[in-house]
Amino acid sequence: MVRPRSYRISFLLLPSSASPQGKGGAPAFPPTASAAATAAPSCTSERSCPGSSDDCFAGVRTDTVQDKVKVVFLLLHRLPRQSAAPHRYGGTFSSRQPTSREFVFVASYSKVVNMVKLTAEELRRIMDKKNNIRNMSVIAHVDHGKSTLTGSLVAAAGIIAQEAAADVRMTDTCADGAELGCTTKSSCISLFHEMSDESLRLYKGERDGNEYFINLIDSPGHVDFSCEVRAALRITDGALVVVDCIEGVCVQTEIVLQQALGERIMPVLAVNKMDRCFLELQLEGEEAYQTFSSVIQNANVIMATYEDKILGDVMVCPGKGSVAFSSGLHGWAFTLASFAKMYAPKFGFDEAMMMKKLWGDNFFNPETREWTSEHDGSRSCVRGFVLFCYKPIKKIINMCMSDQKDKLWPVLQKLGLTMTDEEKMLTGKALVKHVMQTWLPASRALLDMIVYHLPSPSKAQKYRVENLYDGPLNDVYATAIRNCDPEGPLMLYVSKMIPVSDEGRFFAFGRVFSGKVATGQKVRIMGPNYASDHKKDLCVKSVQRTVIWMADKLEAVEEVPCGNIVAMAGLDESITKNVTLTNERSVDACPIRAMKFSMSPVVRVSVECKVPSDLPNLVKGLKSLEKSDLMVRWAMEESGEHVIAGTGELHLEVCLEDLKKNFVGGAEIIVSPFEVDFRETVLAVSERDVKCKFKNNHNYLCMRALPLENEVLEAINCGHFDPGDTSAASSKFLSEKLNWGEGDMENVWCFGPETTGANILIDKCNGLTNEIKTSVFSGFRLASKSGVLADEDMHGISFMVSNVVLHADVNQRGLDRVASAAQRASLASQLLAKPRLLEPVYLVKIQVPEQALNAVHGVLNERGLEILKEKQIQRFGNILYIIEGRLPIQDSFGFSKAIRDATSKQAVSLLMFNNRWEMMYSDPLNIRSPAAELVNRIRRRKGLPLHISTASDLEAKF
Repeated sequence: MVRPRSYRISFLLLPSSASPQGKGGAPAFPPTASAAATAAPSCTSERSCPGSSDDCFAGVRTDTVQDKVKVVFLLLHRLPRQSAAPHRYGGTFSSRQPTSREFVFVASYSKVVNMVKLTAEELRRIMDKKNNIRNMSVIAHVDHGKSTLTGSLVAAAGIIAQEAAADVRMTDTCADGAELGCTTKSSCISLFHEMSDESLRLYKGERDGNEYFINLIDSPGHVDFSCEVRAALRITDGALVVVDCIEGVCVQTEIVLQQALGERIMPVLAVNKMDRCFLELQLEGEEAYQTFSSVIQNANVIMATYEDKILGDVMVCPGKGSVAFSSGLHGWAFTLASFAKMYAPKFGFDEAMMMKKLWGDNFFNPETREWTSEHDGSRSCVRGFVLFCYKPIKKIINMCMSDQKDKLWPVLQKLGLTMTDEEKMLTGKALVKHVMQTWLPASRALLDMIVYHLPSPSKAQKYRVENLYDGPLNDVYATAIRNCDPEGPLMLYVSKMIPVSDEGRFFAFGRVFSGKVATGQKVRIMGPNYASDHKKDLCVKSVQRTVIWMADKLEAVEEVPCGNIVAMAGLDESITKNVTLTNERSVDACPIRAMKFSMSPVVRVSVECKVPSDLPNLVKGLKSLEKSDLMVRWAMEESGEHVIAGTGELHLEVCLEDLKKNFVGGAEIIVSPFEVDFRETVLAVSERDVKCKFKNNHNYLCMRALPLENEVLEAINCGHFDPGDTSAASSKFLSEKLNWGEGDMENVWCFGPETTGANILIDKCNGLTNEIKTSVFSGFRLASKSGVLADEDMHGISFMVSNVVLHADVNQRGLDRVASAAQRASLASQLLAKPRLLEPVYLVKIQVPEQALNAVHGVLNERGLEILKEKQIQRFGNILYIIEGRLPIQDSFGFSKAIRDATSKQAVSLLMFNNRWEMMYSDPLNIRSPAAELVNRIRRRKGLPLHISTASDLEAKF
């Protein structure tokens, strides 16, 4: 979208006894340049150095290495300063000592100034080409180099300089993420990519010219922020899956792949951190090939597990061009297409055939010049990938690292690469980085792969509409989404809210699936609790502004057509987290389905103001924090304390830091220690039916509770069926997997709490009229939100309404009290079914070298972790142990730090909550039990009376 003015400085720093001399004894460098390095005030002109070039050469006499470094930074800070430009810096430094008297420091520096932007008209023109749009997410396990690799794609668009791509984490717009070194919030950048006719020669899909508009969302890799991944996947059609070539497929890799395929997202793969193979491990060709092949095979196994026939073939293969090999740190990458173009003419193959030869069991013997599918046993026979891809890269990198420049320059000339004089002064890794970026730029390989193998909106929405639209698939709205029709009715999904610099204001960020959204347009907002029968959670608002999100910058456009990602101002007061937008008059439209998350906010803290007068700021800040994060929950207990709940320790720490810095207006807050949310369930069927009266003795309903089967719970969590879904597919699933009868599904009224909870209400009396149905729903959901033991959410309980009796006289029915009766009946039936507490449990995975294994076991024994399995693996000559276990979340605080400290950071641990709840079998109604002590502690914290009501009390109360 934009191109920076990049300043590159190279300079020679010498000891005071050695001064570079030009002809006739004159200084080799202009005296004004040397003066520029020692003058105190900053330069005010656009170029601080003499001459018409942006390159500056300065020879400076210094006596110590510290002086040299000071001169480096002095020169960097003397570049032109533009107050309106964002200050993003990236630099690499290298040093060598060719002689005992000479020191060479080379610094390359880039700063974004005077960006040349595409005009709004040009933006708008490209956005109309729906076949040339790619909406994609970048997903990975934490620390696999996802954001660093994304920087290379951003550099291709000219937003940052290529030299700084690895150093400037452009998509880490959150300060906490930049400080932690890992992404905590997903962020979007729109890229413009133009391809040549030659590059598109093999492309078989529909296209409109050679200009492509790529909306890229960089998402977090840490498991605590997986909700951000889900939000990114909902509004994209493809995913770049990044995997560390050494670490391989990890736990979070499988989680994000499962989420992607569940949303029908087409994946491509980037095998990243290739530089480690050459510089750190120095792998030989065949060993490297087997490592890469194993990574790709493991990724394909996961994809096959979650295969969707409608999505089609999602297997990735280097021979098809859907796998890239990359080094995000050094900014280079290639697909086999990169080398196939080079070798195909020499062998007389077309490029497609050459790509197949460069992967798999295809061997070439240079002596006989023959290809074989098996190794012929001779020493000269080498696998195609190793001989034609891996060895040439290794050869060039080795020449750079060993300073064999006399051999390197001829090789680069044959490849068509040229080096300037100052670039030839680079050494070591700095030289490797520059040479590889020039030869195999990551942006070219990755963006070409994205264009070729990820679908356009017009293609993807044809098979995604079934997962997206929550209404009839043959109505006008589903048809418009399916066809990605810009002239159809507006259907837009807002996946998250993004805070802006204005205090308390947010942009609504989402995807236009059909129609257009424009500045000033009135839109109908359907919230997550919207239902067409009672018009709840519905309002109409005007869009004040439509913009394209560019990480930390915005590009205003008048309107955004379908297939594009957009941010909108002016809707934040009516949106909490995610909603569906449509035209003001589209009253018969159904919403796009709400997202389902694999995690729950189960770790909580209470916050209060240090100064009571700051309470309004705190409340305002808590509302903003809850809106800004998809998984944060804020509530005020009966005791008056404000509680924030998040998915884990790190997630809450980041949220609290965000609250302090951005949302409370400088107010000081006090934070309590971490606590854990529990759930309430039942162990058996209620002893009897509970009978709750309302209005008078002539109106009552009867109910009983029983535990849900684990298979039903899993089906609810996975979204396999919804209440009232009587389709053939749902009926077949329930009859085959859960042994339900044909009519059982029709009797399931609703889920609770909210609309997606793991508790169900079932009609067994066949006498519940629509007159009181909504009230019974409300009462059930209130009860499932606040269980009878400790006011915690219920989990895994089925409530059956066995009988309903209403007075013959409508005026004597007391319909306004039905909800209260249903709530009391639910709580009383829970008490009669052996109520129990559930505690959340982490799945723990630890990777540790053999020498630190005993230290890890010491921490595990201290914490009481239940070890499920422990296996030994060998990785490049080192013995590693993989330990899997379960750990209650209330015992996990500080666990990761304890593991790191005990092993001197040799061990890596991952704690993942995948909605696993384990029953605490101690009876909470027995006052001497541990569960009863825990219940009392929770009730005391919430300001509730310690006495728990009895079933008889609840029945009689009306």
